[in-house]
Amino acid sequence: MRRDDDKHKRLFLLWKEKCPKKIPDISEENSRVILNYINDMEYGLNVGKSSKKGGRSYNRLYNLQQRMIFVTKLLEKIYGIRDLTKIEERHLHEFFTGMKNGEIKRVDGGVYQDPANFVKIFKTFWHWHQKVNRKRGIEIYDITQDLDTSVNKPKWVYLTEDEIKKLHDKAIYYYKALIMFLFDTGVRAPSELRNIKVSDLQNNYKELMIRDEISKTFGRRIKLMISSDIIKNYVENEGLSGDDYLFSRKAQTMNQYLQKLSKRVLGEEKTPAGQKYSELTMYDFRHCACCYWLPRYKSESALKYRFGWKKSDKIHYYSELLGMRDTITEEDMLMDIGKTELEKQLTRSENDKSILKERVEILERQMKVVAEMIRREIVVVGES
Repeated sequence: MRRDDDKHKRLFLLWKEKCPKKIPDISEENSRVILNYINDMEYGLNVGKSSKKGGRSYNRLYNLQQRMIFVTKLLEKIYGIRDLTKIEERHLHEFFTGMKNGEIKRVDGGVYQDPANFVKIFKTFWHWHQKVNRKRGIEIYDITQDLDTSVNKPKWVYLTEDEIKKLHDKAIYYYKALIMFLFDTGVRAPSELRNIKVSDLQNNYKELMIRDEISKTFGRRIKLMISSDIIKNYVENEGLSGDDYLFSRKAQTMNQYLQKLSKRVLGEEKTPAGQKYSELTMYDFRHCACCYWLPRYKSESALKYRFGWKKSDKIHYYSELLGMRDTITEEDMLMDIGKTELEKQLTRSENDKSILKERVEILERQMKVVAEMIRREIVVVGES
């Protein structure tokens, strides 16, 4: 089990305990349908054909109920929707378009940065509603099929290798280890990072095992090429062992330190990836690690394995090809020219061989004719 699963389990079960039959502040019908939906998701009932089978994680369940209730309250307030299953397609599109263009604002007055997450949650709910009714022989039109689920790529903080070294040199010891570990491994932070234990460091701290149960995609065993020595010293100095978590401080605390450090060392300027140095978070190191390892890995599949990716488009998404350069050299050209010349020589050799073979065959045929003529002459002379 992942480190944060217990927290979401407690929160979800507490919510269920408080709302066994009725969700406060929404209509009876909306409460009933949401409770049925969440209950089915808990046990993996009426999920889509292409969806993962089995009950949803407590993290997912808590997220579903939070967002569904939030969206429902807004729909009731704006459109008077007392029954989600009766909502009109136009109202649904108006609502999510309003979230995207800023007409519908957050509680704090800000604009929703990523309304697509709410769209995806509602699409999942509606597809569940369709399947429940399909079992009863009732076909429900998919009013969510034209909803926009595209996500605007967030800006991030791009750091060069030299800039990362500057941060490392100015950081206190705990964060020296954190910075180099994140840059070396490119692990997802905080989700994978917070669940890594000392026992996951193998082969005398030269390898890291990212267990399947803590990964978003798949488990993997990767080599520590940059941070091996500093992590070994860090573990020994901190007195960590076995099942101790490698980095146990809260993600918010670590991000706050990195932002203050980056502002002090690198300033307030915008980086090539769009965000300021002072906005640095742990997750930005995953982007920077991708930029660092991209030109160094010989195969795309090996790079994807290190980062836990299944699709190749993630490489461009995370790197945006920042830090890349044209690496071709004159030596490469000479090698290529040499190879081309050799191919030409081989072709000429093959042609010469073919011509010689034809000539030999012609000579052999001529010799056979001459031999036959001589044989006939000998026979005639003998008869005379």
